[in-house]
Amino acid sequence: MRHETIDAFVLTGCTDLAPRSAQTYRAWLRHMRATLAWLERGEQQPPPMKAPAGVSAPYSPGHLAALRAWAEQLTGQTRADALTFMALAGGCGLSPGELAAARGHHLRRLPSGAVVIAVPAADRLVVARAAWEQHLAEAAQTAGEAFLFRPHRTTPAAKNLLNAWTARHRPTGGLPALSARRLRACWIVDLLSARIDAGLVAAAAGLSPSALARYQHFVPALDEQAAIALLRGQAQ
Repeated sequence: MRHETIDAFVLTGCTDLAPRSAQTYRAWLRHMRATLAWLERGEQQPPPMKAPAGVSAPYSPGHLAALRAWAEQLTGQTRADALTFMALAGGCGLSPGELAAARGHHLRRLPSGAVVIAVPAADRLVVARAAWEQHLAEAAQTAGEAFLFRPHRTTPAAKNLLNAWTARHRPTGGLPALSARRLRACWIVDLLSARIDAGLVAAAAGLSPSALARYQHFVPALDEQAAIALLRGQAQ
């Protein structure tokens, strides 16, 4: 149960596992070793091992439009929940936990028509994308002090709240399932594709600017005309 033996096992014997699963195996083995080994041996602390951070791929523009069309065709509370799910994750970039915790009074509509959301337990400016303003304003007025997503629930964030809902309500026509993380990725990539300042996007997403690098390969390259216009700037 030496550290180097554990690391060798993880690196050579767990190659069929996902990086995070292999890291979990290593942590379990190290905890077991700590229980069995004497602290007096004076062994050095092993170097940390980190699994690469994964990023959920955004939906294609076609899938995103088709998912909204599917949600619009639903009825009653299911329709409201589906559209609010998409609006908060794909229109505001909220994380799954923030989506579940958002209430009607967290949203505020400005005289300009823009909808600003005060993210629960966070201090950052989040402005809804224009395409979702109307729905969010109406949802906030209906919800009031209640939750925006599934407003009739009493628990702030029931276990597997989002996953359970998406498992019960699968889009038809071969469309992919709704995913808060993929919708949030769409929101980030859409902002970066509009060449909005990366620092502003990172602040709105609650990320560091360096974390946005994981999304850059989803951002389409500028064509020559658009690149020239950006590099040229405004005439004085």
